[in-house]
Amino acid sequence: MESNTFTVADYLLTRLKQLNCTNVFQIPGDYVKHFTQTLEYFDGVNAIGAVNELDAAYAADAYGRTRGLGAVSLQYGVSTFSALNAIAGAYVEYSPVVVISASPGADARQITKMYDVLYHHSTGNTDLDLEVYRHVTVAAELLSTSVGAAEKIDNLLIAAITYKRPVYIACYKEVWAEPCPRPSKKALEPLVLKSDQLALTNAVTQAWSQITAAKNPLIFAGVEVLRYGLADLLQQIIDASGFLYTTTSLGKTVLDEKGDKFIGTYSDAASIKSVTDVVTAADCVITLGTIITDDYLVFIESKYASMVLATTEQVRAGYFIYENVIMKDFMVALLALFKSTKGYPLKTVAPPQPKYPEPWLSNSDPYWDTQPDVITYNRFFQHSMKFLDDNNLLGKIVMTYGISSSLYVATNAYGLTQNSYISSAAWQCIGFETGAASGAQLGSGKRAWTVAGDGGFMMVCQSLSTLARNKLNAVLFVISNGVYAIEQVYVDMTSFEPGPQHKFDAFDILPKWDYLSLARAYGAEGFVVRTIAELNTVLNQLKHITDKPALIQVVIPEKDLPGQMRRLGLE
Repeated sequence: MESNTFTVADYLLTRLKQLNCTNVFQIPGDYVKHFTQTLEYFDGVNAIGAVNELDAAYAADAYGRTRGLGAVSLQYGVSTFSALNAIAGAYVEYSPVVVISASPGADARQITKMYDVLYHHSTGNTDLDLEVYRHVTVAAELLSTSVGAAEKIDNLLIAAITYKRPVYIACYKEVWAEPCPRPSKKALEPLVLKSDQLALTNAVTQAWSQITAAKNPLIFAGVEVLRYGLADLLQQIIDASGFLYTTTSLGKTVLDEKGDKFIGTYSDAASIKSVTDVVTAADCVITLGTIITDDYLVFIESKYASMVLATTEQVRAGYFIYENVIMKDFMVALLALFKSTKGYPLKTVAPPQPKYPEPWLSNSDPYWDTQPDVITYNRFFQHSMKFLDDNNLLGKIVMTYGISSSLYVATNAYGLTQNSYISSAAWQCIGFETGAASGAQLGSGKRAWTVAGDGGFMMVCQSLSTLARNKLNAVLFVISNGVYAIEQVYVDMTSFEPGPQHKFDAFDILPKWDYLSLARAYGAEGFVVRTIAELNTVLNQLKHITDKPALIQVVIPEKDLPGQMRRLGLE
């Protein structure tokens, strides 16, 4: 019901609107009802109903990655804990998400003390949500009154947009509906963090000595550059230095992949050979905003001493670590040196970018060479990427990937536009890609182009219903081999060898689903493709689907082992 009273819920929603967060993904609940009822009638912020907590939180995460801030509204206890996995991923991968909830109110807490009553959704510790979320957020608050609520909300939102990570805000049940003063009309801004000047000078001096001594320097860019709005600064450094650059899997599309200095994404052994060769030959790697995960153990072990590393956590040059140095300040100082020093830019020349259908052919499983119409991982990307390129669609889509063989194969793609490749490459969550589709599309205004495995899609298949409910024409490809292929690679790769004697482990074999019936049940357009010809036909049909999602089951052989995964499995 509409009310003339400006409430705590109104305050938060006004602030979100000012920050261009105009969609809130939600799961309803009685504790949080005052917030969700306000959201329903609030002008300028839409309630996006989701079908489960992971769906809602993955979507909010992807929305935050594309829009700069996401938000998800959850019920107390049963809902917040269900979403915890997704918010932990947002925390690890620097995605600013506002987690909104509520808890038993002042009356319920008093009754608990008097009569030892256990309220629903509670473990008995009524503040446990807050305690848990403090481990996966940069700020967390539980408001017991509207007094001071405005200032606390502002501080939480400032923390989210400053540190590009989730925050948690909950109120006692009644507080969301309590009166609150209106916020100023000026949107909140992130804090301006400054370096210790002497530490900055020392860091840049040591880094510059390593850079100028190098014969084969290389820039290795990561996702933090994109999250913190430093992509233009990165491009200026590339232009001024003349250095080649690569990105991590998580940082893929930190810049448009069309510049002549981009050698391709470096995803360790999954990389194409030309990328690996350049990285291996580098004698100084300027690593900017890069989260080094165990996907890069070989890299870090061989390049540690020759690295110049600048992230939001630390700045390091070789073995020297510098505290209180801000990444942006470090990058600005490097740029000034490149611009002012004689001899730069260096005349380094990037290798020519591969043209489609490469790099897919060189990574295809040779076992299928005699069956050219069979769809394999690499053939799927060969033809789907060519379709996008030929139809000038690369600038009109945003890709989402969870952890799967497809993620690593897709890192070989060239020509994508900035911030069009969203993945769970660090947290490595199966199923992220499907839940993220709605948030990626709503946040970016581009069509979500999602590639999942059977297992990942099965985990959050209900997200297809959320897409249909909101008339989003996202495309969901399920690379369907009936197994957890990426899991099997690391358990026993000999299972992919021909012959019945080489079997998959029972725990990696998935149930068979009727994807066409599932698509109809959820209100989506459904397709099954088993050959290259069928795939190309459906790709062209997708251009005409405008108001509903499309689910495409891409049937591939159970034992197809792409070269990218084979090399990773051998490490």
